[in-house]
Amino acid sequence: MNKILLIMQREFLNRVQKKSFLIATILIPLIFPAIMGLLAYVSRQQNKNAIKETIHYVDESDFFIPDTSEYKFNQFHGSIKDARAAYDKSDDFALLYIPKLNIEHPDGITLYTKISPGIDDVSRIEHIFESQIKDLKMRKLNIDQKTLDSLKTTVTINTFSVGDDGKEKSSNSKILAGIGTAGGILMYMFIFIYGAQIMQGIIEEKTSKVVEVIVSSVKPFQLMMGKILGLASVGLLQFLIWIILITTLTIGVFGYLGIDTPQQQAMQQISVDAAAQQTAMKSELAKSMSEFYSLPWGYIAFCFVFYFLGGYLLYGALFAAVGSAVDSPAEAQQFMFPITIPLLISYLSLFMFVLQGHDDAISVWLSIIPFTSPIAMMGRIGFGVPLWQLALSMILLIAGFVLTTWVAGRIYRVGILMSGTKVNYKVLAKWFMMKG
Repeated sequence: MNKILLIMQREFLNRVQKKSFLIATILIPLIFPAIMGLLAYVSRQQNKNAIKETIHYVDESDFFIPDTSEYKFNQFHGSIKDARAAYDKSDDFALLYIPKLNIEHPDGITLYTKISPGIDDVSRIEHIFESQIKDLKMRKLNIDQKTLDSLKTTVTINTFSVGDDGKEKSSNSKILAGIGTAGGILMYMFIFIYGAQIMQGIIEEKTSKVVEVIVSSVKPFQLMMGKILGLASVGLLQFLIWIILITTLTIGVFGYLGIDTPQQQAMQQISVDAAAQQTAMKSELAKSMSEFYSLPWGYIAFCFVFYFLGGYLLYGALFAAVGSAVDSPAEAQQFMFPITIPLLISYLSLFMFVLQGHDDAISVWLSIIPFTSPIAMMGRIGFGVPLWQLALSMILLIAGFVLTTWVAGRIYRVGILMSGTKVNYKVLAKWFMMKG
Protein backbone atom coordinates (compact mmCIF):
# COMPACT_ATOMS: atom_id res chain seq x y z
CA MET A 1 0.00 0.00 0.00
CA ASN A 2 2.87 2.34 0.84
CA LYS A 3 4.39 1.77 -2.60
CA ILE A 4 1.08 2.61 -4.27
CA LEU A 5 0.83 5.85 -2.26
CA LEU A 6 4.42 6.77 -3.12
CA ILE A 7 3.83 6.23 -6.84
CA MET A 8 0.53 8.12 -6.60
CA GLN A 9 2.29 11.04 -4.86
CA ARG A 10 5.07 11.03 -7.47
CA GLU A 11 2.61 11.11 -10.37
CA PHE A 12 0.50 13.82 -8.74
CA LEU A 13 3.42 16.14 -7.95
CA ASN A 14 5.11 15.44 -11.28
CA ARG A 15 1.98 16.60 -13.14
CA VAL A 16 0.90 19.47 -10.89
CA GLN A 17 4.37 21.06 -10.82
CA LYS A 18 4.61 21.20 -14.61
CA LYS A 19 4.15 24.57 -16.30
CA SER A 20 1.78 22.96 -18.79
CA PHE A 21 -0.60 21.97 -15.96
CA LEU A 22 -0.59 25.46 -14.49
CA ILE A 23 -1.09 27.07 -17.90
CA ALA A 24 -3.95 24.72 -18.86
CA THR A 25 -5.62 25.03 -15.45
CA ILE A 26 -5.58 28.84 -15.52
CA LEU A 27 -5.76 29.55 -19.26
CA ILE A 28 -8.77 27.38 -20.16
CA PRO A 29 -11.07 29.01 -17.56
CA LEU A 30 -9.98 32.39 -18.95
CA ILE A 31 -10.63 31.39 -22.56
CA PHE A 32 -14.24 30.24 -22.16
CA PRO A 33 -15.61 33.40 -20.43
CA ALA A 34 -13.56 35.57 -22.80
CA ILE A 35 -15.00 33.85 -25.88
CA MET A 36 -18.56 33.95 -24.49
CA GLY A 37 -18.22 37.61 -23.54
CA LEU A 38 -16.69 38.54 -26.90
CA LEU A 39 -19.40 36.76 -28.90
CA ALA A 40 -22.16 38.28 -26.76
CA TYR A 41 -20.62 41.77 -27.12
CA VAL A 42 -20.19 41.43 -30.91
CA SER A 43 -23.76 40.15 -31.25
CA ARG A 44 -25.13 43.07 -29.23
CA GLN A 45 -23.13 45.63 -31.24
CA GLN A 46 -24.19 44.02 -34.51
CA ASN A 47 -27.85 44.17 -33.55
CA LYS A 48 -27.44 47.76 -32.39
CA ASN A 49 -25.76 48.93 -35.60
CA ALA A 50 -27.70 46.70 -37.99
CA ILE A 51 -29.16 48.39 -41.08
CA LYS A 52 -32.46 47.04 -42.36
CA GLU A 53 -32.14 45.23 -45.67
CA THR A 54 -34.33 46.47 -48.53
CA ILE A 55 -36.77 44.07 -50.15
CA HIS A 56 -38.68 45.07 -53.29
CA TYR A 57 -41.96 43.28 -53.83
CA VAL A 58 -44.59 42.78 -56.51
CA ASP A 59 -48.00 41.98 -55.07
CA GLU A 60 -50.51 40.65 -57.62
CA SER A 61 -52.84 39.50 -54.82
CA ASP A 62 -53.01 42.97 -53.33
CA PHE A 63 -53.19 41.74 -49.74
CA PHE A 64 -49.60 41.94 -48.50
CA ILE A 65 -48.98 44.39 -45.64
CA PRO A 66 -45.23 45.01 -45.17
CA ASP A 67 -43.83 44.29 -41.72
CA THR A 68 -41.06 46.87 -41.33
CA SER A 69 -39.74 45.59 -37.98
CA GLU A 70 -37.08 43.45 -39.72
CA TYR A 71 -36.82 44.76 -43.30
CA LYS A 72 -37.47 47.84 -45.41
CA PHE A 73 -40.11 47.00 -48.04
CA ASN A 74 -40.56 48.91 -51.31
CA GLN A 75 -43.48 48.00 -53.56
CA PHE A 76 -42.81 47.86 -57.31
CA HIS A 77 -45.82 48.75 -59.46
CA GLY A 78 -45.38 46.82 -62.65
CA SER A 79 -44.75 43.34 -64.01
CA ILE A 80 -42.40 40.86 -62.42
CA LYS A 81 -40.23 41.04 -65.54
CA ASP A 82 -39.72 44.80 -65.13
CA ALA A 83 -39.18 44.31 -61.40
CA ARG A 84 -36.46 41.71 -62.10
CA ALA A 85 -34.68 44.12 -64.46
CA ALA A 86 -34.81 46.96 -61.90
CA TYR A 87 -33.66 44.68 -59.08
CA ASP A 88 -30.69 43.40 -61.09
CA LYS A 89 -29.43 46.98 -61.41
CA SER A 90 -29.76 47.68 -57.68
CA ASP A 91 -27.69 46.64 -54.65
CA ASP A 92 -30.75 45.77 -52.57
CA PHE A 93 -31.18 42.53 -50.69
CA ALA A 94 -34.07 40.77 -52.42
CA LEU A 95 -37.11 40.86 -54.70
CA LEU A 96 -40.32 39.26 -53.47
CA TYR A 97 -42.96 38.08 -55.94
CA ILE A 98 -46.51 37.45 -54.66
CA PRO A 99 -48.77 35.99 -57.38
CA LYS A 100 -52.55 35.78 -57.17
CA LEU A 101 -53.03 33.44 -54.22
CA ASN A 102 -55.59 30.98 -53.04
CA ILE A 103 -55.31 31.44 -49.28
CA GLU A 104 -56.23 27.79 -48.78
CA HIS A 105 -53.17 26.75 -50.81
CA PRO A 106 -50.83 29.77 -50.93
CA ASP A 107 -48.31 28.47 -53.48
CA GLY A 108 -46.04 30.39 -55.81
CA ILE A 109 -44.53 33.04 -53.51
CA THR A 110 -40.95 33.54 -54.72
CA LEU A 111 -37.93 35.30 -53.22
CA TYR A 112 -35.15 36.39 -55.60
CA THR A 113 -31.71 37.18 -54.14
CA LYS A 114 -28.25 37.71 -55.58
CA ILE A 115 -26.75 35.41 -52.95
CA SER A 116 -28.40 32.52 -51.13
CA PRO A 117 -30.40 33.90 -48.20
CA GLY A 118 -29.82 32.70 -44.65
CA ILE A 119 -32.20 30.39 -42.82
CA ASP A 120 -33.31 33.20 -40.50
CA ASP A 121 -34.19 35.49 -43.42
CA VAL A 122 -36.37 32.87 -45.09
CA SER A 123 -38.03 31.96 -41.78
CA ARG A 124 -38.84 35.60 -40.97
CA ILE A 125 -40.46 36.23 -44.37
CA GLU A 126 -42.40 32.95 -44.17
CA HIS A 127 -43.65 33.96 -40.72
CA ILE A 128 -44.92 37.30 -42.10
CA PHE A 129 -47.00 35.52 -44.74
CA GLU A 130 -48.24 32.85 -42.33
CA SER A 131 -49.45 35.51 -39.93
CA GLN A 132 -51.20 37.57 -42.62
CA ILE A 133 -52.83 34.57 -44.32
CA LYS A 134 -54.03 33.42 -40.93
CA ASP A 135 -55.66 36.83 -40.42
CA LEU A 136 -57.33 36.56 -43.85
CA LYS A 137 -58.74 33.15 -43.02
CA MET A 138 -60.05 34.43 -39.66
CA ARG A 139 -61.86 37.32 -41.38
CA LYS A 140 -63.28 34.95 -43.98
CA LEU A 141 -64.68 32.73 -41.20
CA ASN A 142 -65.83 35.76 -39.18
CA ILE A 143 -63.52 34.93 -36.29
CA ASP A 144 -61.94 37.79 -34.40
CA GLN A 145 -58.66 37.59 -32.44
CA LYS A 146 -60.44 37.75 -29.09
CA THR A 147 -62.48 34.66 -29.94
CA LEU A 148 -59.38 32.84 -31.15
CA ASP A 149 -57.48 33.71 -27.97
CA SER A 150 -60.33 32.36 -25.88
CA LEU A 151 -59.89 28.95 -27.54
CA LYS A 152 -56.30 28.66 -26.39
CA THR A 153 -55.98 26.54 -23.28
CA THR A 154 -52.82 25.85 -21.33
CA VAL A 155 -52.67 22.57 -19.45
CA THR A 156 -50.01 22.07 -16.78
CA ILE A 157 -49.55 18.63 -15.27
CA ASN A 158 -48.11 18.54 -11.78
CA THR A 159 -45.74 15.59 -11.38
CA PHE A 160 -44.86 13.95 -8.08
CA SER A 161 -42.53 11.05 -7.41
CA VAL A 162 -43.60 8.66 -4.65
CA GLY A 163 -40.79 7.10 -2.62
CA ASP A 164 -40.70 3.69 -0.98
CA ASP A 165 -41.83 5.33 2.26
CA GLY A 166 -44.97 6.65 0.54
CA LYS A 167 -43.89 10.30 0.68
CA GLU A 168 -44.66 12.50 -2.31
CA LYS A 169 -42.07 14.86 -3.77
CA SER A 170 -42.55 17.33 -6.61
CA SER A 171 -40.47 16.57 -9.71
CA ASN A 172 -39.75 18.21 -13.05
CA SER A 173 -38.78 15.90 -15.91
CA LYS A 174 -37.19 18.71 -17.96
CA ILE A 175 -34.87 19.70 -15.12
CA LEU A 176 -33.98 16.07 -14.41
CA ALA A 177 -33.32 15.41 -18.11
CA GLY A 178 -31.09 18.50 -18.24
CA ILE A 179 -29.08 17.26 -15.26
CA GLY A 180 -28.75 13.84 -16.86
CA THR A 181 -27.62 15.31 -20.17
CA ALA A 182 -25.03 17.61 -18.57
CA GLY A 183 -23.71 14.86 -16.29
CA GLY A 184 -23.42 12.32 -19.11
CA ILE A 185 -21.68 14.71 -21.51
CA LEU A 186 -19.19 15.86 -18.87
CA MET A 187 -18.50 12.25 -17.93
CA TYR A 188 -17.83 11.31 -21.56
CA MET A 189 -15.56 14.29 -22.17
CA PHE A 190 -13.39 13.94 -19.08
CA ILE A 191 -13.02 10.14 -19.17
CA PHE A 192 -11.84 10.36 -22.76
CA ILE A 193 -9.59 13.42 -22.29
CA TYR A 194 -7.84 12.30 -19.11
CA GLY A 195 -7.66 8.66 -20.25
CA ALA A 196 -5.78 9.78 -23.34
CA GLN A 197 -3.44 11.78 -21.08
CA ILE A 198 -2.54 8.59 -19.21
CA MET A 199 -1.69 6.86 -22.48
CA GLN A 200 0.42 9.80 -23.63
CA GLY A 201 2.26 9.88 -20.30
CA ILE A 202 3.05 6.16 -20.46
CA ILE A 203 4.39 6.51 -24.01
CA GLU A 204 6.68 9.34 -22.87
CA GLU A 205 7.92 7.24 -19.95
CA LYS A 206 9.06 4.44 -22.25
CA THR A 207 11.91 6.66 -23.37
CA SER A 208 13.07 7.19 -19.77
CA LYS A 209 15.37 4.76 -17.99
CA VAL A 210 13.82 5.67 -14.62
CA VAL A 211 10.82 3.47 -15.34
CA GLU A 212 13.10 0.40 -15.57
CA VAL A 213 14.23 0.98 -11.99
CA ILE A 214 10.64 1.45 -10.81
CA VAL A 215 9.44 -1.74 -12.51
CA SER A 216 12.19 -3.73 -10.78
CA SER A 217 11.14 -2.37 -7.37
CA VAL A 218 7.34 -2.76 -7.33
CA LYS A 219 4.73 -5.16 -8.63
CA PRO A 220 3.04 -4.26 -11.91
CA PHE A 221 -0.36 -3.98 -10.21
CA GLN A 222 1.02 -1.56 -7.61
CA LEU A 223 2.68 0.54 -10.30
CA MET A 224 -0.45 0.71 -12.42
CA MET A 225 -2.69 1.48 -9.44
CA GLY A 226 -0.40 4.25 -8.20
CA LYS A 227 -0.05 5.87 -11.62
CA ILE A 228 -3.78 5.80 -12.36
CA LEU A 229 -4.78 7.09 -8.91
CA GLY A 230 -2.18 9.85 -9.12
CA LEU A 231 -3.36 11.01 -12.52
CA ALA A 232 -7.00 10.69 -11.40
CA SER A 233 -6.37 13.06 -8.49
CA VAL A 234 -4.73 15.53 -10.90
CA GLY A 235 -7.76 15.37 -13.21
CA LEU A 236 -10.23 15.83 -10.35
CA LEU A 237 -8.29 18.81 -8.96
CA GLN A 238 -8.13 20.45 -12.39
CA PHE A 239 -11.82 19.76 -12.98
CA LEU A 240 -12.86 21.42 -9.68
CA ILE A 241 -10.66 24.45 -10.36
CA TRP A 242 -12.18 24.83 -13.82
CA ILE A 243 -15.75 24.74 -12.49
CA ILE A 244 -15.03 27.40 -9.86
CA LEU A 245 -13.05 29.72 -12.15
CA ILE A 246 -15.30 29.42 -15.22
CA THR A 247 -18.46 30.09 -13.18
CA THR A 248 -16.94 33.06 -11.35
CA LEU A 249 -15.29 34.62 -14.41
CA THR A 250 -18.37 34.17 -16.63
CA ILE A 251 -20.56 36.04 -14.16
CA GLY A 252 -17.88 38.73 -13.82
CA VAL A 253 -17.36 39.21 -17.57
CA PHE A 254 -21.10 39.38 -18.30
CA GLY A 255 -21.58 41.82 -15.44
CA TYR A 256 -18.71 44.05 -16.62
CA LEU A 257 -20.08 44.18 -20.17
CA GLY A 258 -23.59 44.85 -18.88
CA ILE A 259 -24.88 41.68 -20.52
CA ASP A 260 -27.49 39.59 -18.77
CA THR A 261 -26.67 35.99 -18.02
CA PRO A 262 -29.14 33.37 -19.35
CA GLN A 263 -30.73 33.15 -15.88
CA GLN A 264 -31.27 36.93 -15.77
CA GLN A 265 -32.67 36.92 -19.31
CA ALA A 266 -35.13 34.23 -18.29
CA MET A 267 -36.22 36.37 -15.34
CA GLN A 268 -36.74 39.40 -17.59
CA GLN A 269 -38.96 37.43 -19.95
CA ILE A 270 -41.50 37.29 -17.15
CA SER A 271 -42.37 40.96 -17.75
CA VAL A 272 -45.39 40.85 -20.06
CA ASP A 273 -48.34 43.12 -20.58
CA ALA A 274 -51.06 40.86 -19.32
CA ALA A 275 -51.14 40.77 -15.53
CA ALA A 276 -52.66 37.29 -15.42
CA GLN A 277 -50.01 35.89 -17.73
CA GLN A 278 -47.30 37.62 -15.73
CA THR A 279 -48.54 36.06 -12.51
CA ALA A 280 -48.76 32.62 -14.12
CA MET A 281 -45.24 32.81 -15.52
CA LYS A 282 -43.84 34.00 -12.20
CA SER A 283 -45.60 31.17 -10.44
CA GLU A 284 -44.31 28.61 -12.95
CA LEU A 285 -40.75 29.94 -12.77
CA ALA A 286 -40.85 30.03 -8.99
CA LYS A 287 -42.08 26.43 -8.97
CA SER A 288 -39.30 25.33 -11.34
CA MET A 289 -36.64 27.11 -9.28
CA SER A 290 -38.03 25.57 -6.10
CA GLU A 291 -37.89 22.09 -7.67
CA PHE A 292 -34.36 22.76 -8.92
CA TYR A 293 -33.03 23.82 -5.53
CA SER A 294 -34.88 21.02 -3.72
CA LEU A 295 -33.01 18.33 -5.65
CA PRO A 296 -30.57 16.24 -3.57
CA TRP A 297 -27.49 18.00 -4.89
CA GLY A 298 -25.19 16.40 -2.33
CA TYR A 299 -26.29 12.94 -3.47
CA ILE A 300 -25.96 13.89 -7.17
CA ALA A 301 -22.50 15.41 -6.60
CA PHE A 302 -21.33 12.30 -4.71
CA CYS A 303 -22.53 10.02 -7.51
CA PHE A 304 -20.90 12.23 -10.14
CA VAL A 305 -17.52 12.17 -8.35
CA PHE A 306 -17.76 8.41 -7.76
CA TYR A 307 -18.62 7.57 -11.37
CA PHE A 308 -16.14 10.10 -12.69
CA LEU A 309 -13.34 8.48 -10.69
CA GLY A 310 -14.60 4.94 -11.31
CA GLY A 311 -15.00 5.42 -15.06
CA TYR A 312 -11.75 7.31 -15.32
CA LEU A 313 -9.85 4.63 -13.39
CA LEU A 314 -11.39 1.77 -15.42
CA TYR A 315 -10.68 3.33 -18.80
CA GLY A 316 -7.41 4.83 -17.56
CA ALA A 317 -6.06 1.32 -16.96
CA LEU A 318 -6.93 0.31 -20.52
CA PHE A 319 -5.35 3.46 -21.95
CA ALA A 320 -2.25 2.79 -19.82
CA ALA A 321 -1.98 -0.76 -21.18
CA VAL A 322 -2.12 0.59 -24.73
CA GLY A 323 0.46 3.26 -23.93
CA SER A 324 2.89 0.67 -22.54
CA ALA A 325 2.59 -1.49 -25.65
CA VAL A 326 3.33 1.14 -28.32
CA ASP A 327 6.09 3.61 -29.05
CA SER A 328 4.02 6.48 -30.47
CA PRO A 329 0.42 7.80 -30.46
CA ALA A 330 0.08 6.83 -34.14
CA GLU A 331 0.67 3.15 -33.29
CA ALA A 332 -1.95 3.36 -30.54
CA GLN A 333 -4.84 4.09 -32.93
CA GLN A 334 -5.49 0.42 -33.73
CA PHE A 335 -5.96 -0.32 -30.01
CA MET A 336 -7.91 2.85 -29.21
CA PHE A 337 -10.97 1.96 -31.27
CA PRO A 338 -12.11 -1.09 -29.22
CA ILE A 339 -11.68 0.93 -26.01
CA THR A 340 -13.76 3.85 -27.25
CA ILE A 341 -16.65 1.68 -28.55
CA PRO A 342 -18.28 1.20 -25.09
CA LEU A 343 -17.87 4.93 -24.40
CA LEU A 344 -19.51 5.80 -27.70
CA ILE A 345 -22.32 3.29 -27.14
CA SER A 346 -23.10 4.70 -23.70
CA TYR A 347 -22.94 8.29 -24.99
CA LEU A 348 -25.39 7.63 -27.85
CA SER A 349 -27.61 5.50 -25.59
CA LEU A 350 -27.86 8.42 -23.18
CA PHE A 351 -30.03 10.27 -25.71
CA MET A 352 -31.64 7.30 -27.45
CA PHE A 353 -32.67 5.24 -24.42
CA VAL A 354 -31.72 6.55 -20.96
CA LEU A 355 -33.30 10.01 -21.11
CA GLN A 356 -36.29 8.67 -23.05
CA GLY A 357 -37.03 5.84 -20.60
CA HIS A 358 -34.76 5.95 -17.57
CA ASP A 359 -36.41 2.90 -15.99
CA ASP A 360 -36.50 0.68 -19.10
CA ALA A 361 -34.58 -2.61 -19.10
CA ILE A 362 -31.89 -1.39 -21.52
CA SER A 363 -31.31 1.78 -19.48
CA VAL A 364 -30.99 -0.25 -16.28
CA TRP A 365 -28.48 -2.67 -17.81
CA LEU A 366 -26.45 0.14 -19.35
CA SER A 367 -26.21 1.78 -15.91
CA ILE A 368 -25.04 -1.47 -14.28
CA ILE A 369 -22.45 -2.77 -16.78
CA PRO A 370 -19.10 -1.19 -15.71
CA PHE A 371 -18.03 -0.08 -19.20
CA THR A 372 -21.22 1.94 -19.78
CA SER A 373 -22.41 2.74 -16.23
CA PRO A 374 -20.50 6.02 -15.66
CA ILE A 375 -22.40 7.83 -18.44
CA ALA A 376 -25.71 5.90 -18.29
CA MET A 377 -26.06 6.16 -14.52
CA MET A 378 -25.53 9.94 -14.60
CA GLY A 379 -28.42 10.12 -17.07
CA ARG A 380 -30.67 8.24 -14.59
CA ILE A 381 -29.45 9.57 -11.26
CA GLY A 382 -31.64 12.69 -11.17
CA PHE A 383 -34.82 10.69 -11.78
CA GLY A 384 -34.16 8.44 -8.79
CA VAL A 385 -32.46 5.05 -8.95
CA PRO A 386 -33.40 2.10 -6.70
CA LEU A 387 -30.76 1.57 -4.02
CA TRP A 388 -30.00 -2.01 -5.09
CA GLN A 389 -29.31 -0.93 -8.67
CA LEU A 390 -27.02 1.88 -7.53
CA ALA A 391 -25.15 -0.41 -5.10
CA LEU A 392 -24.76 -3.16 -7.72
CA SER A 393 -23.55 -0.65 -10.30
CA MET A 394 -20.96 0.80 -7.91
CA ILE A 395 -19.69 -2.62 -6.80
CA LEU A 396 -19.32 -3.82 -10.38
CA LEU A 397 -17.58 -0.58 -11.38
CA ILE A 398 -15.03 -1.02 -8.58
CA ALA A 399 -14.56 -4.69 -9.54
CA GLY A 400 -14.18 -3.68 -13.18
CA PHE A 401 -11.51 -1.13 -12.31
CA VAL A 402 -9.56 -3.65 -10.24
CA LEU A 403 -9.80 -6.23 -13.04
CA THR A 404 -8.72 -3.85 -15.82
CA THR A 405 -5.86 -2.58 -13.64
CA TRP A 406 -4.68 -6.15 -13.06
CA VAL A 407 -4.90 -6.96 -16.79
CA ALA A 408 -3.19 -3.69 -17.73
CA GLY A 409 -0.47 -4.31 -15.12
CA ARG A 410 0.45 -7.66 -16.65
CA ILE A 411 0.73 -6.08 -20.09
CA TYR A 412 2.51 -3.04 -18.68
CA ARG A 413 5.29 -5.04 -16.94
CA VAL A 414 6.43 -6.41 -20.31
CA GLY A 415 5.38 -3.69 -22.73
CA ILE A 416 7.05 -0.81 -20.87
CA LEU A 417 10.46 -2.44 -21.42
CA MET A 418 9.85 -3.25 -25.08
CA SER A 419 10.82 -0.86 -27.81
CA GLY A 420 10.68 -1.19 -31.56
CA THR A 421 8.46 -4.29 -31.35
CA LYS A 422 5.60 -4.65 -33.81
CA VAL A 423 2.60 -5.10 -31.55
CA ASN A 424 -0.76 -6.67 -32.31
CA TYR A 425 -3.49 -8.34 -30.27
CA LYS A 426 -1.69 -11.68 -30.40
CA VAL A 427 1.44 -10.10 -28.91
CA LEU A 428 -0.61 -8.42 -26.17
CA ALA A 429 -2.17 -11.78 -25.27
CA LYS A 430 1.30 -13.35 -25.13
CA TRP A 431 2.54 -10.62 -22.78
CA PHE A 432 -0.51 -11.07 -20.58
CA MET A 433 0.06 -14.84 -20.26
CA MET A 434 3.79 -14.55 -19.50
CA LYS A 435 4.77 -15.63 -15.99
CA GLY A 436 7.04 -13.70 -13.66
